[in-house]
Amino acid sequence: MATNWTSESIGNQAGRVAIVTGATSGIGYWTALELAGHGAEVVLACRDLVRAGRAADAILRARSGARVRAIKLDLAELASVRAFSAAFKDDFARLDLLINNAGVMVPPLGRTVDGFELQFGTNHLGHFALTGLLLDRLLETPGARVVTVSSMAHGAGRLDFSDLQWERRRYRAWRAYGDSKLANLLFTRELQRRLALSGADVLAVAAHPGWTRTELSRHAGWMDRFAKWMAMSGPQGALPTLRAGVDPGVLGGQFLGPDGPFQVRGWPVAVVSRSTARDDAVAARLWQVSQELTGVRFPI
Repeated sequence: MATNWTSESIGNQAGRVAIVTGATSGIGYWTALELAGHGAEVVLACRDLVRAGRAADAILRARSGARVRAIKLDLAELASVRAFSAAFKDDFARLDLLINNAGVMVPPLGRTVDGFELQFGTNHLGHFALTGLLLDRLLETPGARVVTVSSMAHGAGRLDFSDLQWERRRYRAWRAYGDSKLANLLFTRELQRRLALSGADVLAVAAHPGWTRTELSRHAGWMDRFAKWMAMSGPQGALPTLRAGVDPGVLGGQFLGPDGPFQVRGWPVAVVSRSTARDDAVAARLWQVSQELTGVRFPI
């Protein structure tokens, strides 16, 4: 009988450096706590440094000897993404694990500082730019990985390249969220393709937490109300992300999620995304558009 992959499966991470975006709460916090607890030096990349400081203190209390620090990052502002990347590279010569976790979920229509629709701009474009700006550190670090957190909601996404920022269509928050989560998977697919072609020793992997109780769902209506009875805990929901980041058996381009019915709950395994997330032509087009929108070019 197969053994379930748990936090005890993580193994020794001493000597590794990890960035976790959105680590003040939810699966980002639990991901950072487990990585730090297993020896990695963890950077909490967060918009609110006060909350990030509290999260860092909580990790230090829970895991004696943990190495953790916070650096400001607002994914909804490209200037902040560039500032974070520069600050990180000033202090760290390596980057073993970049976990693109932060995000917003079904808020009212909003815009990033740079004018992008808030969910697409934060969940996808911010992480696209961050990854590109840090890729030199990843390429210099043997066995590095990029883990991007998507969602089951990617199945509701259909990218409309004529109106990615919802400037002409009537805004539908759930559809926009699905678009951003679909973009996360298409980005992972194209990034892995380019890494493989270049012969880089870096893997791009995606994960999703199933249905997990977090602050992310505060705008999600009935889902938020029922979450405390039906959703998984934060530590359980973080396991697909953790496995994607540290399991030596994980392959580039894989998508990890819960093994239960409809991928809602369960233990982390490789799962299959919707066909829309496996369209190479759309992935390549999204990559090109994302470069144009962010002004970030990848060194591969």
